[in-house]
Amino acid sequence: MAKGRQLISLLYPFFLAALVLNCHGYEQQRKAHVVYMGDLPKGDASVASTHHNMLVEVLGSSSLAKESLLHSYGRSFNGFVARLSDEEVARIADMEGVVSVFPNTKVQLHTTRSWDFMSFPEPPMGSYEGDVIIGMLDTGIWPESASFRDEGFGPPPAKWKGICQTENNFTCNNKIIGARFYDTDNLADPLRDTKSPRDTLGHGSHTASTAAGRAVENASYYGIASGVARGGVPNARLAVYKVCWGGGCSPADILAAFDDAIADGVDILSISLGSEMPAAYNKEPVAIGSFHAMKNGILTSCSAGNKGPYRRQISNYAPWALTVAASTIDRSFVTKVVLGNGQTILGTSLNNFHLDGTSFPLVYSGDAANITSAMSPDIAGICFPGTLSTLKTRGAVVLCNILSDSSGAFSAEAVGLIMASPFDEIAFAFPVPAVVISYDDRLKLIDYIRTTEYPTATILSTETTTDVMAPTVVSFSSRGPNPISPDILKPDVTAPGSNILAAWSPRGLSSVWVFDDRQVDYYIISGTSMSCPHVTGAAAYIKAAHPTWSPAAIKSALMTTATIMDPRKNEDAEFAYGSGHINPLKAVDPGLVFDASEADYVDFLCKQGYNTTHLRMITGDSSVCPSNEPGKAWDLNYPSFGLSLLDGEPVQASYLRTVTNVGSPNSTYHSNITMPPSFAVLVEPPVLTFSEVGEKKSFKVIITGSPIVQVPVISGAIEWTDGNHVVRTPIAVFNNKPYVFAPLDDYPGKKNSHPFQGSTIYHQNGIFDAVKF
Repeated sequence: MAKGRQLISLLYPFFLAALVLNCHGYEQQRKAHVVYMGDLPKGDASVASTHHNMLVEVLGSSSLAKESLLHSYGRSFNGFVARLSDEEVARIADMEGVVSVFPNTKVQLHTTRSWDFMSFPEPPMGSYEGDVIIGMLDTGIWPESASFRDEGFGPPPAKWKGICQTENNFTCNNKIIGARFYDTDNLADPLRDTKSPRDTLGHGSHTASTAAGRAVENASYYGIASGVARGGVPNARLAVYKVCWGGGCSPADILAAFDDAIADGVDILSISLGSEMPAAYNKEPVAIGSFHAMKNGILTSCSAGNKGPYRRQISNYAPWALTVAASTIDRSFVTKVVLGNGQTILGTSLNNFHLDGTSFPLVYSGDAANITSAMSPDIAGICFPGTLSTLKTRGAVVLCNILSDSSGAFSAEAVGLIMASPFDEIAFAFPVPAVVISYDDRLKLIDYIRTTEYPTATILSTETTTDVMAPTVVSFSSRGPNPISPDILKPDVTAPGSNILAAWSPRGLSSVWVFDDRQVDYYIISGTSMSCPHVTGAAAYIKAAHPTWSPAAIKSALMTTATIMDPRKNEDAEFAYGSGHINPLKAVDPGLVFDASEADYVDFLCKQGYNTTHLRMITGDSSVCPSNEPGKAWDLNYPSFGLSLLDGEPVQASYLRTVTNVGSPNSTYHSNITMPPSFAVLVEPPVLTFSEVGEKKSFKVIITGSPIVQVPVISGAIEWTDGNHVVRTPIAVFNNKPYVFAPLDDYPGKKNSHPFQGSTIYHQNGIFDAVKF
């Protein structure tokens, strides 16, 4: 009996836990979902009341409906966020007026030199940029940064209808004219986040200052990359929408920010975040929000994602959005390791520590295993915390087999750290003297250690050097083809996204180590999150010069004037860089543009399989699909030509395009075709003559050739020139899967991984997922 009571006492906590789980099971089944209902309804009906009544019908009571409803969208489009069970989701999805219902899953966050690298000068104060408002959907902003001061600015433009949420001592000015924050699903980390538009991570301040930061002299990261930090359009205004927190970003908050930003009166939107997996256009938050932005004349600039170099991993692939890849600039960082025998090994990092040339014992981590804790040499080679013997590593420079956050060597009291990785495009900052070297150089160091009685080494401070190979697309930048609509070539363009210095939050982390408590005002990071605001700034520059241009016209100008990239340095060609590297000065005078309206995108959606009923809800008008049969996207007036083929499928495609003259009133453009001889490209007519600005002319492109099999991409281009302008549109012909929505887990070889978890910005934007160890 005593044993029975003992057993019951042991099992009692489990019985209690089971009871609690059972009691709360129904609540746990209810998770936040976004209910998207398309365009705003006509008339004065309250959308919030409609949303409440829908929930009452499904949940059975007004009190449950009120408790379930988290947010109502109703300023720019229609929809709401509610906590729903799977059964309730199914019922709401079948209700009249509902376009789609999808879970509120997390979305991932994805410059003293970069603008000068593009030969884009700082515009004078008082330029038309001051009328342009850039909306930043990110982690907020640090308003006290010198990059966001408002000296010389007048009041906000009269069109501005936004607000400034001033919780927790946040303030706006005439530079940051509006700021909001959203946290529908309680993603804020109480230890790190502030419930206000204030940036506590650094990412939002970095992107905002890259796009539109004021010029700040002597900006640097502990003296590294010192110079004048500025954005592309420093006189533009900023409106901040904080949608990302320490716990991530949610679709519900992203759509709430779109809803407000469109109604607030922004001109350009910048989104350096994206979904983890592809989704249909009516279930993907950035696609939905950017569609309604496009309807209201607002271009959305988006990051392509940091999941390269594998194909078909690209984010933000909607044709009405501008998708940006990341590439290098002509500045790189070199950190040298000097051995006791005088040999020098070149690596990369952001090492601001000064060892004054003093040499320290050089220890290979595999030789310093913590035997007491049963660590093997192989495990010790990884340099995880606790794997190394402090007796052997204290005061030494430690060589590790892989890249890490340095916490293992830090806890082992090492004076410096050398790590091996093939990933040498990004310079990481560490809390100790550290450097990343190649695997080949790691073997050289091991040989030196094995053949030297007292091996020593020192790590020098980082130096800035010139990268003569720039620009090249960095390996982490997500590649195409488009996973949903492969005939729409993505990404659209590339821009600087590697080792970019810009403003930072003093509360953000200053290195890859989560416990680094140093504070910095400017930081160097990499990602398509950094390339996106470069294009945002360029788009704002065009918008200032041409305020009446449509989002498609601005996008076309950036694409058709892009600098051609060298495919020998970028084997994925257009799937890596799209039309090429942006050239803002040329983009302001493109000669011709490929314009597109909402009606063009509606026709595109019809061919993607969306029916008339759904389209009318999305557009709020009487749009009609002429056919329910899916078709190719060849006739969307896009500034590029994608041709997706099955293995062995005949090469036979016809495209219709229309260009609008935005150059000289009287001009004649001649076409020039570049394509491998195994293909024939016919442009009809081959010459376009214009007599006035705004005149439109159409032409047809026919591509034919022998069937291709297992061909990743064949590149070509069509150029139109009038002697002053060159309007270039790339062609990409490639083999693809036999269905549009292709799985993303079928690539050969080992998948990417990272050896440690953390909450640094490189974990949140996926960069460490791209690191190959």
